Amino acid sequence: MLNIIITSIFVENQDKALKFYTETLGFMKKHDVPSGAHRWITLVSSDKEEATELLLEPNVHPAAKEYQQKLMDDGIPVTMFGVADIQKEYSRLVGKGVRFTMEPTKMGDIQIAVFDDTCGNLIQIIQQD
Repeated sequence: MLNIIITSIFVENQDKALKFYTETLGFMKKHDVPSGAHRWITLVSSDKEEATELLLEPNVHPAAKEYQQKLMDDGIPVTMFGVADIQKEYSRLVGKGVRFTMEPTKMGDIQIAVFDDTCGNLIQIIQQD
């Protein structure tokens, strides 16, 4: 059976992304290893150190930059993070200065919201009821 162990998102600046994802969102740095001109930086949920890792991938390739920009221009989130209480998380993040492009919205059995990660991406959060 295959397991998802790492997923990645492109970021414009790894240092800025690392700061936002750890200090603002609350993820924990798992790996930070030099890799040529950049670094292999992965994050995990602070309460699930052995769970799927999120790789902060530099968007240095022209296709990566174009992909990232087109998703941003079209308002499409690059990934989704689960939350237990979307209203509480929304309030916490707004309090930290995070800019939302969609406030918590109920859609059937779920609620979603979308924010700008300041690193070239829109991120969706979801509460499943």
